[in-house]
Amino acid sequence: MKNFSLSLLLLLTGLAPLCAQELNFTVSINADVVQTTERGIFEEMKTAFERFLNDTKWTDDQFRNNEKIKGNLILTIQDQPSIGRFTANAQIQVVRPVYGSTYETLLLNFADRDWEFQFTQSQPLQFNENSFTNNITSLLAYYAYIALGVDYDSFSPLGGTSHYERALTIVNNAQNSGAVGWGQFQSRRNRYWLVENLFSNGQFQPVRQALYDYHLNGLDIFQDTPEEARKNIYESLVEIQKVNAIQPNAILIIAFLDAKNDELVNIFSQGEMSLRRQVYNELLKLDPTRRSKYQKIVQN
Repeated sequence: MKNFSLSLLLLLTGLAPLCAQELNFTVSINADVVQTTERGIFEEMKTAFERFLNDTKWTDDQFRNNEKIKGNLILTIQDQPSIGRFTANAQIQVVRPVYGSTYETLLLNFADRDWEFQFTQSQPLQFNENSFTNNITSLLAYYAYIALGVDYDSFSPLGGTSHYERALTIVNNAQNSGAVGWGQFQSRRNRYWLVENLFSNGQFQPVRQALYDYHLNGLDIFQDTPEEARKNIYESLVEIQKVNAIQPNAILIIAFLDAKNDELVNIFSQGEMSLRRQVYNELLKLDPTRRSKYQKIVQN
């Protein structure tokens, strides 16, 4: 289904050669607070992480260059407790093209504050999906599968399931390592809970279905039928709120709103006022901390 849907984009962009790899991630590293004279390690880290994400074949599917899943990994190094050991905050963003336009939408905007890893110059990044090798390749591979999952979910209903299952395998293997961010009882907003929402907990399937409706039946038809698109996006918000009422403050819904809040304001700052009021009321239930931002939807 994903490749069929993406083939629609090729009608606009033309054919491109097939290639094996699926991801096109950009890695940015901010290490300004780290006191070290060996600054070259951060450039090598950036290159190594990009190559691991972008040169690994994560699936059996074939992708054209213009089908590759774009994303950003933004690392802010907090400390270097010892040589080759780092703690960091990470922002993971996954980007999706919108059919019939040059617009790209954020599928995921997730803050992970529990990155601890070891990296030395000339270090090979080795990963085994069936066992824990080291924390850095587990972190990178986990988010590769999450990126694949959210992208596939946006093109076909529940299309990302197999990728989330592989992300869960990484979580299970990493839990015995003692590294932070993988454990069920460490935090409610970590990697365990993100994949729990996406894969393990069936109560969140309507959210995943809503991601499909929001994108394929909303953004992808917006260019031609904006009012229909707005109604479909509104209905997807209603479905997400139904889950939110049962599972308040779930990390999947928080991550969705972190990615979509600006976009929703832009979409619904125009159109029928009655629908805009409904959207505003729904967003207040979902995301009351951004009330002042969402007020722009009903101001004119």
